[in-house]
Amino acid sequence: MDQAWLADVIERAQRREPAAFEALIEAYSHRLYGFLYRLTGHRDDADDLLQEVFVRVVRMIDKYEHGGRFEPWLFRIAMNLARDRVRRARASPVRLLEEHASSDPGDRGGDWLDQVGPDRTPGPDEAIELADQVDRLQQALGKLGQAEREVVMLRHFSGMSFNEIAELMDTPLGTALTRAHRGLKRLRQIMEGPLDDGGRS
Repeated sequence: MDQAWLADVIERAQRREPAAFEALIEAYSHRLYGFLYRLTGHRDDADDLLQEVFVRVVRMIDKYEHGGRFEPWLFRIAMNLARDRVRRARASPVRLLEEHASSDPGDRGGDWLDQVGPDRTPGPDEAIELADQVDRLQQALGKLGQAEREVVMLRHFSGMSFNEIAELMDTPLGTALTRAHRGLKRLRQIMEGPLDDGGRS
């Protein structure tokens, strides 16, 4: 992200220029949606939360002091909203039953799993296999601890450095690195292993 451009857009947004908010939405909605979807496991939740993130941005942009830290600030808002949504979903038996519903292969994917990743448009022959991979990835992410899942998702979707992730999560750098390493290793193990009962047969 060009920092001069971003600083200008933020300044204009703080003056309440609609075009500036539109520019921020255009610049960040793609990554935020993927981040929110992978944290919540639900397209509808991700859609709702994406809107809520930008509602919060509109409300809070006046208080934001730009010092090259906009992305951590933005993704902290998204992460907190996602945590709240996940907690509410876990309290609802209906939502718990829905958590393993099949996913649309057009949704945003993970980083090292390019086959279900960003900017993929599957052909007809790939669609079923791709849907299986998306389902398995979502199940695998659900098996990670919350902290590990958040670090992995922040690293992929926000493009933040580990220093920034550690600051956002209020944890030492070494802890963030360990969580990322452990989370990715566990994801690979799960993805390369046999399907569980929640997978497609």
